[in-house]
Amino acid sequence: MSTDPGTQTDAPTNQLLLRTLVLDRSSPVPLYFQVAQAMEGAISDGRLPPGSRLDNEVLLAEQLGLSRPTMRRAMQYLVDKGVLVRRRGVGTRVVQPKVRRPLGLSSLYEDLKGSGQAPSTTVLSLGPEPAPATVAEAMGIPAETLVTVLVRLRSAGDRPIARMCNYLPHTVPGLAEGLTATVLEEHGLYEVIRGLGIQLHAADQSIGARTATAEEARLLKEPRGAALLTMQRIAYDDHGRVVEFGSHIYAASRYSFELSMLAG
Repeated sequence: MSTDPGTQTDAPTNQLLLRTLVLDRSSPVPLYFQVAQAMEGAISDGRLPPGSRLDNEVLLAEQLGLSRPTMRRAMQYLVDKGVLVRRRGVGTRVVQPKVRRPLGLSSLYEDLKGSGQAPSTTVLSLGPEPAPATVAEAMGIPAETLVTVLVRLRSAGDRPIARMCNYLPHTVPGLAEGLTATVLEEHGLYEVIRGLGIQLHAADQSIGARTATAEEARLLKEPRGAALLTMQRIAYDDHGRVVEFGSHIYAASRYSFELSMLAG
């Protein structure tokens, strides 16, 4: 079936996926991430053009020899990235790719140090805890799974600027064991992670704003109800594994996010 440029392709594209998708089941890279990368590559190079319709996850999983949860996670990863869209009664389709600019994957400690400020850190808590449901979902692990929870207060020039809460999985070898309060008060988290031989590769990040609670205002030495910037980030290593989930708040009076863009 042929289509004019710009029209949607109504025939499902399973066979194309089956012909081009190669999985390495002996690789440490999770199968869902291999599937997602292969599909994203097919979208980027035009083999799956905008408007292409995919069959449902059950059929795709059967035809690719995968479990349904694996296929669902791969599809959801691409939906979250804005590569695919799901619509009731229409199914899953490839969408027109968005223009994307790379952002540096750095920590607040590195940003402050690089700008000539003197960052200091107080570790408020560090230890294993069951992952809350929302955190577990973001990290792709079962709820109540034990993770290392790190809560820090970051200051610059002796003034508190951010409270940072990080959840670190126990599935990345050496990660939980390599974190101590002493080390984390002298170095940034990402610096410590890289020092453990873990290569940070990519992250999904969302930024928002809200007002401070009484406890947050006290901790950040801000008036009650002061404006806060919020940031949530999921960082991945070069194997596609989740390395950390961070939920941070920043005093808006002393901190802002900045993005430089080039005209193209």
